[in-house]
Amino acid sequence: MTGQPIKNATEHLQSLADGRAVYLDGDLVDNVTCHAAFCQSVHTAAGLYDFQADPVNADLMTFESPTSGRRVNRAWQMPTNYEELVIRRRALISWAEQHAGFMGRSPDHLASAVTGQLMGLDVFEEYDKDRASAYWDYYVYARDNDLYLTYVIINPQVDRSKSTIELQKNDPMMKIVDEDSEGVTVRGAKMLGTSAIMANEVFVAHLQPLRPDEVDYAISFAVPMNIPGLKVLSRKSYEQHAVSEFDNPLASRYDENDALMYFDDVKVPWDRIFVFRIPTCAADSFTTRQDISIRIIRPRFGSP
Repeated sequence: MTGQPIKNATEHLQSLADGRAVYLDGDLVDNVTCHAAFCQSVHTAAGLYDFQADPVNADLMTFESPTSGRRVNRAWQMPTNYEELVIRRRALISWAEQHAGFMGRSPDHLASAVTGQLMGLDVFEEYDKDRASAYWDYYVYARDNDLYLTYVIINPQVDRSKSTIELQKNDPMMKIVDEDSEGVTVRGAKMLGTSAIMANEVFVAHLQPLRPDEVDYAISFAVPMNIPGLKVLSRKSYEQHAVSEFDNPLASRYDENDALMYFDDVKVPWDRIFVFRIPTCAADSFTTRQDISIRIIRPRFGSP
């Protein structure tokens, strides 16, 4: 068994000082953990890790990784029976209670999505066994490091009357532009990147339907937020304009901050690619999320 402790707020905050390229109002942000536009919300999210690392909550919030032995958040747990399913639900509810359900993209959101997808690994294996194996290996890596993932799965708005082929050079959407023995190069924009500024890695996929000939857009992968070429363009910060926690109790600490992500010839290694040039596989990917947990909690605090 590893002696590595449960991930806490300090570990997470330190991991965010990684040189990522986050832009706000055209300016490059040096460090999201101390910038006035993001600081409180980032620390609120990090506080979830302190909650799970508290010895009082450790059994509720974490389980032992079958590969590393480290205790990690139960969002990564694949239940094998009813009791484990109940325990996992209690953990996610407990986390949601810490933010009154107002952090819709807390760390358990994508962890649950990835875990749910990999419980149906056979769906990916039917399309491409190599990509399915890469996805499983990534799940193990993300789980054992208890990573905070964000995602971008929709495209920027364009002329809907035209296909991507008709748009040609005016197409802003991320797509495959090159490939070699080391990996695949992608270029273009994806959205919505909620919580991107406070996440460790970004999961990229394609939620919208693709035509059979749009294979260059049919790709799914995950990369670190500081990978060369990735530019994170943050929307206006509500936190930055919040007067106080009293006057702005939500914006001052729960602003997860959406962001457009531009992939400026980002090179993605093959072992990080989970779907490649198969539009039907891209469409079949997303089936499970943790939304129900926050929807249970929000009514308790007067939110729909």
